[in-house]
Amino acid sequence: MVEPLRAANTLSRQRLYTWNFFSPDGHPVKSSSGLQVSPNGALQDESGDVLVVMPSYGFVSLSTEKTAKMLRASSRRHGKIAGLDTGSWLLARAGLLDNCRATIHWDELSRFEEEFPNVETVQERFVIDGNLLTCMGAIAAFDLASALIREDHGALLSMEVANLLMNQDAASQYSGPLQSRDTIVNRILTLMQNNIESPMSIHSIAKTIGCSQKKVETRVRASLETTPQALYRRLRLNLARKLASETDQSIAEIASRCGYDDASAMTRAFRAEFGQTPSAIRNASRS
Repeated sequence: MVEPLRAANTLSRQRLYTWNFFSPDGHPVKSSSGLQVSPNGALQDESGDVLVVMPSYGFVSLSTEKTAKMLRASSRRHGKIAGLDTGSWLLARAGLLDNCRATIHWDELSRFEEEFPNVETVQERFVIDGNLLTCMGAIAAFDLASALIREDHGALLSMEVANLLMNQDAASQYSGPLQSRDTIVNRILTLMQNNIESPMSIHSIAKTIGCSQKKVETRVRASLETTPQALYRRLRLNLARKLASETDQSIAEIASRCGYDDASAMTRAFRAEFGQTPSAIRNASRS
């Protein structure tokens, strides 16, 4: 859940998301794999935009009126509440999922449905019902976080996060090059990524894939909420940022590799996209 948010911060070079970890009493807790987590405090001290509940395998022993009361109180201090894996069980026990659609780890679906008839139990990877979020398990938590990034900051950043973390689930194939769920947009992305140093015109891209320019513009906007021109520029500048951060190439060399004849033009576009110059990005990376 947290790693996609961290990646969104890294890619955007902004603090889009922050998070803290809390336990019921503020004492350290141990994960099912034996990792000890030192929390930032007790749950009663916590407030924020989203409360994420993750009890893991011990959820039955935690399913008490004391826990339910604590979660009901905490829910009033948050805009949204999320139950990861078996966290849905504790939210349902607290009455927070009544008359809402929700899911839980696939192994507990039948028991969950029987135990909480007031909840509309569905077999989906994750469910967003108003301000209530639930998901089935670990990879589904990644999907949920990606959906939130898309909602908060657009489809393109969500896709870049998935690409960075090499997410390869059945619904979204991201491997190496950026990819969309739209096959035509995938072909557009492939052409753009294969022609960074010598950019093609949008008209030429449309002609190459056998579409009208209007169709290219419509499909890109529908899939990624941006224009083909802005998408192409983002791909080129993302490479420029990577080269500025990770290599010793001159700004002029980077500009050439990213399809700019003039380093000053690239620097202006870079600053408009990322709020910093390539040199500032390089200096920050080294420091």
